[in-house]
Amino acid sequence: MRAIVCEQFDSPDKLKVQHVPDPAPAATEVLVAIHATGLGYVDALTVAGLYQIKPPLPFIPGNEIAGIVEQTGEDVKHLRVGQRVLATPSRGGLAEKICLPEAACTPIPDVLSFEAAAGFLINYCTALHGLTHCGNLQEKESVLILGASGGVGIAAIDVAKAMGARVIAAASSSKKRDACLAAGADQVINYNRKNWRAELSSVLDGAPLDMVYDPVGGEYSEPALRSLAPGGRFLVVGFATGDIARVPLNLTLLKRCSIVGVNWGGYIAANPSEARPVLTTLLEWIAAGKLSPAAGETFPLQKSGAAMMKMLDRRAIGKIVVTNYS
Repeated sequence: MRAIVCEQFDSPDKLKVQHVPDPAPAATEVLVAIHATGLGYVDALTVAGLYQIKPPLPFIPGNEIAGIVEQTGEDVKHLRVGQRVLATPSRGGLAEKICLPEAACTPIPDVLSFEAAAGFLINYCTALHGLTHCGNLQEKESVLILGASGGVGIAAIDVAKAMGARVIAAASSSKKRDACLAAGADQVINYNRKNWRAELSSVLDGAPLDMVYDPVGGEYSEPALRSLAPGGRFLVVGFATGDIARVPLNLTLLKRCSIVGVNWGGYIAANPSEARPVLTTLLEWIAAGKLSPAAGETFPLQKSGAAMMKMLDRRAIGKIVVTNYS
C-alpha cells in the first residue's frame, strides 16, 4: 500500500509517498481502507521534530481517519465489512489502510462525509471538553476564540454556538474573519492590529468577556487575559504561534479569574471511560442539526507535506484533510 513515512524529523515538505506492506488485522481488529485523514498542527510539529513528544522513527503520521471496514478479525462482534467508521489512532493515518481495534472505531453518521468525519473528532471533542468540563461555559456568556479560522477555532465556534454562547472570533485577515462568520461567529475582530483590545471592547459594548479559548499563545495571550471580566476563565488549548505565553500571575489575583489547561488527549488517557459520553453528545448534536462539521481545504495523499506546511505557515483556514480515494 501507499503511505507517507517520516524517516527523520525534518521539514514536512520533504515527505514523500512510499510503498509499505499491507497490514493484516488481529482477531479483535478491523482493517480499514482509509478515505480521508484529518491533519492537525501537532502532526506538522511532530514531523518537523518541534513537538514535545517525539515518536520512534520511522513512523506514519496522521491520527484522525475515516474510511470503510475492509476486513474483520475473527473475534470482531459489532462491525461489519463495508461499514463507514472514524477513529483516532496514535499514528498511521496517512496511508491507504490501517488496522485498528474494533473498540477504537465509531460508525460514521450518514450526514457526515468522509472528509468531515476525518476532521471532526479531535477538534470537536477538545472544544466540548474544554468549553464544558474545563470552562463551564453557560448560555448567553461571551467567549473570545483566538486563531478562530483554523480547524481548532472553527470547531470551537460551532460548539460554543450550539451551547448558546455569544462568540467573538479573532483572526488575522479579512478572508479568515469571513470564514469565522460563515462558521457562525457573532462578531469578528482583527487581533493583528496593535491595539486590538480596543476593538474587542467596542464589540463587547459593555458586556463582560466571560471566557477566552486560546489555541494560539504567544503575544496574543496576555492581552486576551487582561480583557477577561472578573471571574472569567482562560482556556489554554495550544500554541500555534510556536511561542509559549508568559503572563503575570497577579492578573489572576486581581481579576479573580482562572487559567485552565485543555488537554483532551491527556484527559482521556487518564480517564478512558470519559471519551464515549463526549463523542455521543457530539454525534447527537450533529444528528439534531445543532453542529455542522465540515472539512476545510483538501489535499491528495502525495501532497501531505504541502498540507502540513500550510499549517506551519499559518495559512490554513478550517480543518485540513488529506483524501485517499485511489
